[in-house]
Amino acid sequence: MSIAVVTDSTAYLSPEEREKYNIYMIPLSVTLEDGVFEEEVEIHAKEFYDKVREAKVFPKTTQPPIGKFMELFETLSKDYDEVICIHLSSGISGTFQSALQAGNIIEGIKVHGFDSEISCAPQGYYAVQAAKMAKEGKTSDEILEKLEEIKSRMRAYFIVDDLSHLQRGGRLSSAAAIVGGLLQIKPVLHFENKVIVPFEKIRTKKKALSRVEELLSQDAAKYDRIHAMVIHANREQEALEWMAKMQEKFPNVEFHLSYFGPVIGTHLGEGSLGLGWVPVMEE
Repeated sequence: MSIAVVTDSTAYLSPEEREKYNIYMIPLSVTLEDGVFEEEVEIHAKEFYDKVREAKVFPKTTQPPIGKFMELFETLSKDYDEVICIHLSSGISGTFQSALQAGNIIEGIKVHGFDSEISCAPQGYYAVQAAKMAKEGKTSDEILEKLEEIKSRMRAYFIVDDLSHLQRGGRLSSAAAIVGGLLQIKPVLHFENKVIVPFEKIRTKKKALSRVEELLSQDAAKYDRIHAMVIHANREQEALEWMAKMQEKFPNVEFHLSYFGPVIGTHLGEGSLGLGWVPVMEE
């Protein structure tokens, strides 16, 4: 049985990665003052942050129309028997449900959904692992079972630079944003029950980053190998410096650089940093 792997743009996999692993991508969109743009297709991270910095209107995000999925599944049905769809958390977007609905409509191909319950580089990691297993000839059940097992070990934390983005996006009350700004609070966020919630409230960004490092160190002491993802919102140099610092501290952790693109960047804001990781279990 041939299996195709589909994800969405919030996995932020490069075109080269998608081509290498034969991963298909459906884009989400952002609405800006000068139009609606499909991220990773019509607009990319740097251009997005440049536009938003000068904008008077806060951007909005939109999930893909179900027709996009139907069109892709129809095309894939000519060459594949099954599809595994890996999407951003169903708690923050309807993308996952749209994929499942489209899969129920299109005949001739069986569509399986995997709710990453997260987004960005960790979501991309799931897609790459699924694609590798599909190439090895694993069944859809074997792939989905493995992804769930990886999910049980996946960790990810985010530090936002400006609370106003969370507040304007409906993630934080105005009063909390004002108080947080006055106190210089840099909340460490994570996904819990499929939504973004505060993990801890910390006074400064430096301390917040140290706290995330501390959380990584706990797993680094327990596992021989860890795959980690440093994620940034238009702060590549800062992310590289943080990554280099952690590489010295944790020699058994393999670090990769990624980014918050337009859709996720709308909610987190420019300057945000994240760290995701998963222990690599040898077969």
